[in-house]
Amino acid sequence: MIINSDHQLLKYQKIGKKSTDILWQLWQATVEGITPIEIDQLAAKLCQKNAVLPAFKGVGSKKNPYRYVTCIGINDVVVHGIPNETPLQKGDLVKVDFGIIEDGFYTDHCFTKAIGQPSEADLRLMKVARRSVQEAARKAIIGNQIGDLGFTMQTVAEKAGFSTVKEFVGHGIGLTMHDDPQIPAWGKVRKGLTLKRGQVLCVEAQIIASRDDSVYMDDDGWTIRSNSGAKAAMFEYMVVVQERRPIFLTPTLEWPLY
Repeated sequence: MIINSDHQLLKYQKIGKKSTDILWQLWQATVEGITPIEIDQLAAKLCQKNAVLPAFKGVGSKKNPYRYVTCIGINDVVVHGIPNETPLQKGDLVKVDFGIIEDGFYTDHCFTKAIGQPSEADLRLMKVARRSVQEAARKAIIGNQIGDLGFTMQTVAEKAGFSTVKEFVGHGIGLTMHDDPQIPAWGKVRKGLTLKRGQVLCVEAQIIASRDDSVYMDDDGWTIRSNSGAKAAMFEYMVVVQERRPIFLTPTLEWPLY
């Protein structure tokens, strides 16, 4: 989607703030002892309370549509984790991905949170993952190219000894959840589509705490895990491309990690 008026931008900013407020309540609820399905049920109640629709529910194939409001991945689950009934424990790394629909506009964003005081290794993983995506998102300015963003995420991760998942990508968003362009978390500088004013993008990466970036899917047809068994962290931000710096529609950059 390309935003082409101040009115449209203001409207999307309000929707982004509403989505961020809900996600923050999910962040606060993500504590030791709660189950992912309880977090998902809270997300459903908050959507209803705020008169918005959950963006994820029903996506996918007709044979296996996604049936939940959130995707919640624990430890080696890198993306698309189905909420289950296993209580969260100290030491878990939890990724909560969430979005809403209001007046036809979609949101999609994600945080990673450690349960309890994280180990030095887990804290480093989260910091590197967050920095890789934030640095890339800040490059969503007119004239830069998709490869500039992907190269940034890949370089930050690999310098730390980690890897970015190649099979899943960031994307445009707007009146559909997945719009052009695709934004891989890898790439080459000055390659790919040139960014234009007003484009709305979801910049994201799944960072695995190993150099092995391979993943596999569980039998449920959704849950994606690291082949190495290493933990993963994921962050995702919605931005609008501008001339000098992007506008963050989901301002979660300063959220704590635990």
